[in-house]
Amino acid sequence: MDKQELGAFLRSRRERLQPQDVGLPSGPRRRTPGLRREEVAVLAHISTEYYVRLEQGRAASRPSSEVLAGIAGALRLTDAESGHLHTLAGTAAAKTGLVQREVRPSILALIERLPQTAAFVTSATLEVLAWNDLAAALMEDFAELAPEERNLARKAFLHTARTDAPLYGISDAAEFRLHAVMQLRSTLARYPTDPAVTGLVNELREGSPDFARLWERRDVQPAPTLTKTFNHPAVGQVCVDCDGLALPDRDQNLVLYSAPAGSPSADALALLNILGVPARAKSS
Repeated sequence: MDKQELGAFLRSRRERLQPQDVGLPSGPRRRTPGLRREEVAVLAHISTEYYVRLEQGRAASRPSSEVLAGIAGALRLTDAESGHLHTLAGTAAAKTGLVQREVRPSILALIERLPQTAAFVTSATLEVLAWNDLAAALMEDFAELAPEERNLARKAFLHTARTDAPLYGISDAAEFRLHAVMQLRSTLARYPTDPAVTGLVNELREGSPDFARLWERRDVQPAPTLTKTFNHPAVGQVCVDCDGLALPDRDQNLVLYSAPAGSPSADALALLNILGVPARAKSS
């Protein structure tokens, strides 16, 4: 159980709620934001003393699944937040090794059979592990990069900050950065002893004030990205549908960018297929 992070997460979720959100009267003016600890305890059907110890990181024992379910209900946690709560409390199946970086051969073969779709695989830390030619033409030639330079979170917060340009010219750069922070927070809870994970988080917190600010929010549920627009230097705007498929056996994600048949963006992707990987580099 990560007592300190568990307490901080509970406090962050409590402070975002107002009494009326949970059916309680607002009462007199409050000195601190959100619900009071005793209100959460009543709603969760546990003692105020025990809940206070949880928030302060002083609980002597791990809370039961029943207690966590009560707290999750009291704090109106989403499914993703509830799962994160169980992970922090040590009642969920935790990953005990390192983040998997090896992609299944069948997935490698699959992305090569998708010539009209930009496809790539990311690790739990948002490192691009595998990609097809169209993904490289749309984004960049990942083969020319060292593994640490293929990390999308590092690129979004550190590399693009130096150039003051959105990552790959995407239209939702701010939303992607928030998504990256939330994914890394969940990853750190699952792999608390992996030095690659802890090192990346520390590097981003120290190197990017924006990352550090978003990290302190302790959000863990990214909104799904349904569409994305790339401003490509060779073919102009490319609007794509975004689909992400979880590969749970290795804690990886397969990301697919496609465009409706016959659309201008589909024509742009077809042109990128012809131009190949150098298209972005030559035009940048």
